[in-house]
Amino acid sequence: MQALVDVILPVFLVIGFGYLAVWRNWFSDAGVNGLMKFTQNFAIPCLLFSAIAGLDLSASFDLRLVFSFYTGALSGFVLGLFGALVVFKRPIEDAVVIGFCCLFSNSVLLGLPLTERAYGPDALEANFAIIALHSPFCYGVGITVMEVVRAKGQAGPALLGRVLKAMFSNALIVGIVLGLLVNLSGIALPQVMQDGLDLMSRAALPAALFGLGGVLASYRPEGDMRLVIYICLVSLIVHPLITRGLGLMVSLPVDATRSAVLTAAMAPGVNAYIFASMYGRAMRVAATAVLVGTGLTILTAWVWLGVLP
Repeated sequence: MQALVDVILPVFLVIGFGYLAVWRNWFSDAGVNGLMKFTQNFAIPCLLFSAIAGLDLSASFDLRLVFSFYTGALSGFVLGLFGALVVFKRPIEDAVVIGFCCLFSNSVLLGLPLTERAYGPDALEANFAIIALHSPFCYGVGITVMEVVRAKGQAGPALLGRVLKAMFSNALIVGIVLGLLVNLSGIALPQVMQDGLDLMSRAALPAALFGLGGVLASYRPEGDMRLVIYICLVSLIVHPLITRGLGLMVSLPVDATRSAVLTAAMAPGVNAYIFASMYGRAMRVAATAVLVGTGLTILTAWVWLGVLP
């Protein structure tokens, strides 16, 4: 119960304030759109750039961590894709979107603040190692599969170009890549620039959580609720279970296990809805899965915090 009060509820209170402000018309939809553009296109990329530029890559990029988390994520994509096709009889393009919903956990807006509140700022190195690959990996998988499906299996240079263009139009990926370049080059940023980045970074998560609440207020629970529950089951239970099992199998250290499992246990992120919007497929299901999954994370994250070492 203490973890629920001390770790989880403060994060969801900020989301709830954003939801209430938009629901009661104290904060406009246009304001939410502006706030989310600020966080998604500027503040969070600055946070990721700064964190990854200063990350000790040799210590943080444990192959066991990457294997455990991303095998679980890819398993979620496959389960979502084939579950939508076989069990729920959805068209193939809808099924790819549903697979993406099961693939893309909310690693930044939920995973970072919950891990920090549970285990402290020093526990975030493994989170940032996961995040450094998260958007490139998930968008790479989702866009590639969708473009192959739309091209009816005919791959080629044009397909690669579309995938790369879609990926590098994402500000989060740009921030990650620039951070890796600075890290690998050994360039030392001027202190005045680092101070500016720190200011932007400190604004990122509180503003993004408030904005997330506002975005959720505009979603309406629509679509096939059985399918939404299936997405939540895969995202909140199956993905972290696979990650936890593989982490035990490869003797992943305790700190990295906590970050990997807790990140895997997060609800589908807003990016799931953005991906659905990119292709105009399964948008109602994606929006509802983000809304319902975020609410359920209050309980499932509490359970996972209780069972983690």
